[in-house]
Amino acid sequence: MRSYRDLFRTPEFTPFFLSYAAYNAAMTIGGLALATHVYRATDSPLLSAMSMFGPQLAQVLGATFLLSGADRLPPRSALAGMGLAFAAVTAVLALPGLPIWAVFGVLLVQGLIATLGGGVTGGLLNEILPKDGFVLGRSVFNMASGLMQVIGFATGGALLALLSPRTCLLLAAALYALSALGYRLGLTARPPRASGRLSVAATWRTNAFLWSSRPRRLTYLGLWIPNGLVVGCDSLYVSYAPEAAGALFACGALGMFVGDVIVGRFVPPALRPRLATPLLLLLATPYLLFVLRPGVVVAGVAVCLSNAGFAASLVQMERLMSLTPDDMAGHAFGLRSAGMLTMQGVSAALAGTVAQLTSPATGMTAMAAASVAVTLVLAGLERPSRSAKRGVVPTDLAARSSRE
Repeated sequence: MRSYRDLFRTPEFTPFFLSYAAYNAAMTIGGLALATHVYRATDSPLLSAMSMFGPQLAQVLGATFLLSGADRLPPRSALAGMGLAFAAVTAVLALPGLPIWAVFGVLLVQGLIATLGGGVTGGLLNEILPKDGFVLGRSVFNMASGLMQVIGFATGGALLALLSPRTCLLLAAALYALSALGYRLGLTARPPRASGRLSVAATWRTNAFLWSSRPRRLTYLGLWIPNGLVVGCDSLYVSYAPEAAGALFACGALGMFVGDVIVGRFVPPALRPRLATPLLLLLATPYLLFVLRPGVVVAGVAVCLSNAGFAASLVQMERLMSLTPDDMAGHAFGLRSAGMLTMQGVSAALAGTVAQLTSPATGMTAMAAASVAVTLVLAGLERPSRSAKRGVVPTDLAARSSRE
């Protein structure tokens, strides 16, 4: 499968894609509105960054206790239920007089609910599309995320100039509800991919299995840490340029969109495995420019160029799927998503702390330098494991197959 036409002719892909796009539009508008509200109320770069990316910290709890549900819940019901839950939680955040401490309590609940989202979405995409269409399909989903961020942040910035943050949060809640309706009406009812009930024991057991392979461990670390540190840079847009944060987020989303188009559609499959490290370096290095405290125009160009590097995740996820059994695809995606989002939350806290003590520009530069260093270390560690090439079954998987 090499064309977008073939992709959108695949049954269920189009409604799945549109519902996912509505969900991402809600997330961007709601996140920008909440970060703006918190910054106006507290004048704190740390609290502003944490309000936008802090819910990701709850992902570590979800990955520890809830992630087995990614393969053990019916996908359509799980996605529709999460959309409705996000609509309700976002509406609560819009309540007048809600204290800041309560905002973060609600965000903790939101993060726990979101834990299953990445796993259920990735696992279902793996079911809907043939194996040779996965990277193209995943790139289109990433493009949807990027495009909705461009539209969402640009629209959110414009709406915040006209409306209050609470009104924008209610609009985001309506979009979450719309995504839930799209999942419910557009997807076929499917049974869970794995038998058994959601349980802490099953979550721990599968996490241990996925982490037991060195190639998978390095792939997970590459998916989690370098881009998580760069998201720490993103979390400081509101405090770096309060009146132009929406424009910076839109520039970043545009860069991500372009990167996904190029890597997902035009890069030959044989070349993709070599691009992970160069793309991760592209992701971080433009932010080093912020040591000079550039104006909004130059900053926007740097952000756009940087975010094209997020296409590294396409290459890394393709490798992860080649190393993972099909009946664990949802859990593997969920672990990837939970770890990545947790790292983003940690990085937002670190970046916000540095910005609080120094300046937003210094915080962004420090996170970018750390991302470059981690990328180079992981590239060095991965060289000895290159014998685990795509298509070769790892030792632990072969052992598991023989036991079954």
